Amino acid sequence: MSFPEPNNPHLAGVAVACSEGHFSGGRTSTKIRTMLLGAICVCVLLGILAAGLWPFHAPRNEVSWLSGGNGLFFGKHGSIVSAGSFAANRSPSDSSCSIEIWLEPGRADSSSSILAFYLPASRIVPLALRQSLGDLKLERRSPKVAKINANKIYVNDVFSRLKLVFVTISSGETGTAFYVNGALVKKSATFRLSGEDLTGQIIIGNAPATTDSWSGKVKGLAIYDRELPPAEVSQDYANWTAGWTTSGRPDTAKSEGVVARYLFDEGKGSIINNQIDSATSLLIPERFFILHEQFLERPWDEFRTGWHYWKDVGINVAGFIPLGFFFRAYFWAVGRAKRATWLTIALGFAVSLTIEVLQAFLPTRDSGMTDVITNTFGTALGAIVCVWSIKRNCFARAGVSLVFPLEKRESQFRS
Repeated sequence: MSFPEPNNPHLAGVAVACSEGHFSGGRTSTKIRTMLLGAICVCVLLGILAAGLWPFHAPRNEVSWLSGGNGLFFGKHGSIVSAGSFAANRSPSDSSCSIEIWLEPGRADSSSSILAFYLPASRIVPLALRQSLGDLKLERRSPKVAKINANKIYVNDVFSRLKLVFVTISSGETGTAFYVNGALVKKSATFRLSGEDLTGQIIIGNAPATTDSWSGKVKGLAIYDRELPPAEVSQDYANWTAGWTTSGRPDTAKSEGVVARYLFDEGKGSIINNQIDSATSLLIPERFFILHEQFLERPWDEFRTGWHYWKDVGINVAGFIPLGFFFRAYFWAVGRAKRATWLTIALGFAVSLTIEVLQAFLPTRDSGMTDVITNTFGTALGAIVCVWSIKRNCFARAGVSLVFPLEKRESQFRS
């Protein structure tokens, strides 16, 4: 704005004063807007850090003894692990083994790990038992070939009623049979287990290398190095669930081929005894844990085909758009960044990488490169939206002056 030269010399000083006051007020207003924008940037950054690192520590392990009988209750973040590892005591060619587990899921919409065997040396999960909504899912991966795709099989409607179920998985030369409450529900001639599948440490209530918590009750577990015939499966179901002796224990007189038997009848303490071998008793840590936490897991290892994966991708992109938008505007506001867009994207990458590195030390969070990629993309998207908004005079049309005088925005937001 310019002021005409006044004809009256007495008014000259007034004009100069008005001019100086106008520009002084403009500088003050711009400074206030810049400070406000900086405060918004700080709030956005703190919000992202809080969302990415919460709860900032390992929570208590939510595993407790049942008050109304034998067994353990697993909460939102709870898991137990065997003190030692199970070794293969049979020939790899011998595909005879069995698992019995008595449990009750806490949620019908859960897709999570119930039980897994884990080999720490090779970081392989040879066998995992999972709840997939109302179905039982069994995953087998060869301990000798780490990169081979897992062999999977589903048993429908095992957990759909949210009641106690006694599940038996018995594998032999003719295939694998699945029993629920002593009755045969499925048999597969192509899906076979071997003694090598039941090796390593046992983790119950979570996955070995990522947060995949299962909620519910576990009241019994037994592992065999032989195939169980149908008659014995039915008898074991009766022994565990109905044939309790006066001492409060099921009839466990038959121990042929039993590798482990956990009755969950201790009622207190942090140890669940293996009635066969104390070296593989189960431990209840005080804090929730991941047996082998992943560090910046590779994107192709993190990839999943389910809806939850793409939902997480969308959240990670959207969560960093505000950072890209407001920091892009702030860097131009302070007038010190010639390449504000690239500087903003670099900041988003650095913030995301810092969060993912720190998440490797938090058992409730997963550290992976997929989030770094999606967060950086979200930052770039936010910066682009900021440039587009200013060039289109969106704020001026709305009656809002973000930071810059209107006549300077077009030239300043070209890069």
